[in-house]
Amino acid sequence: MGEWRTDPTFAMCRALADGAELSAFAGGPYDVRAVVAAMRPEAKDGFLLDEVPWEHLPLGDRVREAVHLLRIGGSPSGTGTGVVGGMCADDMRAAAALAVPFLIRIAADARHPYRVGALAEVSSPARARYFGVASRDELLLHRADTVHGDLYDDYGVEVTGYPAGWSVAAARAAITADTALLQPLLDDADPEIRLRAAHALATAADPDHTIRTAFRTRLATDQDPLVRAGLVLAVAEVTRAHPHPPATAWIRERWRDRTQAPEVRLAAAIGWLCLTDEPVPDGLRAAVDHLATDKRAHAMEALPWMAFAGGTGETGLRHCVRAMLHPEQPGPSDDPWALLH
Repeated sequence: MGEWRTDPTFAMCRALADGAELSAFAGGPYDVRAVVAAMRPEAKDGFLLDEVPWEHLPLGDRVREAVHLLRIGGSPSGTGTGVVGGMCADDMRAAAALAVPFLIRIAADARHPYRVGALAEVSSPARARYFGVASRDELLLHRADTVHGDLYDDYGVEVTGYPAGWSVAAARAAITADTALLQPLLDDADPEIRLRAAHALATAADPDHTIRTAFRTRLATDQDPLVRAGLVLAVAEVTRAHPHPPATAWIRERWRDRTQAPEVRLAAAIGWLCLTDEPVPDGLRAAVDHLATDKRAHAMEALPWMAFAGGTGETGLRHCVRAMLHPEQPGPSDDPWALLH
């Protein structure tokens, strides 16, 4: 953290900690939302990294170098996706948000050796506080007003003191601006690319429901049960941000449909629970308890939503089932001495 304290943005964060109004800095040189909005399409397409003021954000130079190394085919271990993902895991998303447009273009390059890893990190800065979250209220929570609101209270601050809501909003805006590059990836030959594209697109603004329609169109032809399950969760996440009763009803029919793959029915059950505050139907409870085997729970860790929802000693699916259907059950203890008590 020492190098961060010499960063010029630290003065803004220190002022905020001392009681300054966040609005006083909105739109300025340290507002990552403004920086992302000002990126020229030519700079993004041409990887003109020097046009981006990386130095205005915490550890930005480190992210710039990582993007450069990844673009030229450097191993993602310790660079590229490793740096972006690691910073988000450490709750430092501001500079990572600047990497999003470039990661998208790497993912869209069918010849790039690390396109899967790049795409996996695209949505990392676009979500906050979702590790280990599995409740109906929060699993698919996607605050649509982050694009324009300050959200200082909603998301709080990152470990650097930077307003986390600004980072999340900037990343989502970057993804929204490049949906034309991401949507074709839903039809990619690689199922992991299709799944990761859905995970990224689920954070984009979708007021006209075009992204949700793209998910459902792909779902009609995709044969991979895990990709299909991911598409259902993506529909649910977009619908959480842009409520649409017919879509909620459609998801409900997916978990009730016994012809659907078990993974799809489980994803639909979880998605539907996140879209409504209705009591849990007996049929849903019975279906989930029957389908959520340990083997299937581990297989569904391939879904980013489930992987991030997991807790200590508990898969994401198991955590969701316990939190949403059996909240009275205690979770696995992270106390190594618990069994000796």
